Amino acid sequence: MRKRVIFITGASGEVGQALLKDLAQHAENQLLTMDLHPLPPELRTLSTHVEGDLLNLRLLARLVSEYEIDAIYHLAALLSTRAEIQPEEAHQVNVEATLQLLKIAAEESQWRKRSVQFIFPSSIAAYGLPDRETKMHFQRVREFEWNQPRTMYGCNKLYCEQLGSYFSRYYRQLAAEQPPTIDFRSVRFPGLISAYTMPSGGTSDYAPEMLHAAAQGLPYACFVREEARIPFMVMPDAVRALLLLARAPRERLTRQVYNVTSFSLSAAQVRERASAAFPGAQITFQPDLKREAIIDSWPADIDDSAARLDWNWAPEYDADRAFSDYLIPRIQERYARS
Repeated sequence: MRKRVIFITGASGEVGQALLKDLAQHAENQLLTMDLHPLPPELRTLSTHVEGDLLNLRLLARLVSEYEIDAIYHLAALLSTRAEIQPEEAHQVNVEATLQLLKIAAEESQWRKRSVQFIFPSSIAAYGLPDRETKMHFQRVREFEWNQPRTMYGCNKLYCEQLGSYFSRYYRQLAAEQPPTIDFRSVRFPGLISAYTMPSGGTSDYAPEMLHAAAQGLPYACFVREEARIPFMVMPDAVRALLLLARAPRERLTRQVYNVTSFSLSAAQVRERASAAFPGAQITFQPDLKREAIIDSWPADIDDSAARLDWNWAPEYDADRAFSDYLIPRIQERYARS
């Protein structure tokens, strides 16, 4: 008999580690995690962890033969900066692996005769505004606006949103009797900042990089100009958003992809807060015009009113609380121990 599990991919990453800690406290099912890398030692007792590649179809088939999957949190991805350097690999990891997992979820739904839930974190990178003037005009962008990404990562995320919608609504729609479909739900995250895990290759990582460098007394040259602005969210709110969406009654959801956000800051405002907390901070601005152009294609803020209305989303951390209660004390604690 197969063991019933919640399956988390990308569990060793920033969001994965935080999500694993929370699910381990509250989930009724056992947790099955997968990543190319091992879990940190302090998390290894929380799940059955598999080190492996999601593109390894034999490995996925073995897992399906051993485990009955109730829900999938698909966090594994090649992030934006690396995806621009290796776009073909990014397509394989971000799209082909997602397609395989959607097929597994669809087959499990058919076998169980009820929907397997598929939770997919998307990104602000799914947007693509053409220039700074347009960005200044469209201050709070809604889910269906400006979906013309200019990065491979953004293209991957937007396409996977559409794949999820297809598998959720139309998979095998021409069959004599359409089987039960999956329950696909997605959040478009803004830039994410964690006090515990180091930035891992995202284009929005200049904000956490400032803080971690300042805490260590290291110089940091920010790759965007001072006025560059995008929305952000700290990791506890990101995990809350995923879990709130997962627990929301399906009949209340009016869409499958939702914006969520917490606060919007310019790069200069992030530096001000980092310098106030760490007086010796050596933060300068040396814009990389190519990377800055990507930031400029993302909205200055996003409209998350649908999430607030449909499943009572509201961040617990605004900018002040994010820095004073979470980021600064946790980062100080991290480097005091090292």
